[in-house]
Amino acid sequence: MSENTAVSSPVVDVRGVSRRFGSRTVLGDVSLQVGAGELFGLLGPSGSGKTTLIKLMTGIDRADGGSVRLLGERMPKLAMLRRFGYMAQSDALYGELTAKENLAFFGSLYGLKGERLAKRMRAAMALVDLEADLNKAVSAYSGGMKRRLSLAIALLHEPELLVLDEPTVGIDPVLRRSIWRELGDMRRNGTTIVLTTHVMDEAEKCDRLGLIRDGRLTAVGTPEDIKRQSGASSIEEAFIALGGGARA
Repeated sequence: MSENTAVSSPVVDVRGVSRRFGSRTVLGDVSLQVGAGELFGLLGPSGSGKTTLIKLMTGIDRADGGSVRLLGERMPKLAMLRRFGYMAQSDALYGELTAKENLAFFGSLYGLKGERLAKRMRAAMALVDLEADLNKAVSAYSGGMKRRLSLAIALLHEPELLVLDEPTVGIDPVLRRSIWRELGDMRRNGTTIVLTTHVMDEAEKCDRLGLIRDGRLTAVGTPEDIKRQSGASSIEEAFIALGGGARA
């Protein structure tokens, strides 16, 4: 699918979005559509605008221009919280609470309770291999464990849309493969997934990629489309050829 190909009834519909902080333009006229059941990756160097775009998608931040719709609803909209899952780049956890108490709190925001909540807690913690640490205070968790708990919270309510900002940073390779298998299963079952990554082999697993540089999309398409467009044999080479290299 090419950059200019419209997605029928997109789950994520970003049109002409811009965001400025003072005199600095962080995003400039970005348009992007993600279809139902698609796994879409955003690839770009630090400071390229990936996280800002994710925050606009989820309603955490508001665009200066353009529009964002999730599942047909104009963002930001508080009621959408129960329809998508979000994992931030920085873990938003309550350190004085146990993992179980964190899950119960976020589960209540998602409308989960009783046996349904308990079942989803067990399933989410099993996925990230934290079942044995359910009753441990989050302040005693390592950085990698906190990332895994954040992912469990994002998955807790089985959302229609999952938005993940660098989900596997700090996670060991074996568990990373397990998480990607689960993301693949979720996608096959109809969940739409948007994620950011710096890991090239993760980028290859996406249905489509958006390469972002200095707040603008430099390429959008399948990994094969992007490699073909740039004349590269790998996503890493394409990433550099299409302006995705590290800043000087």
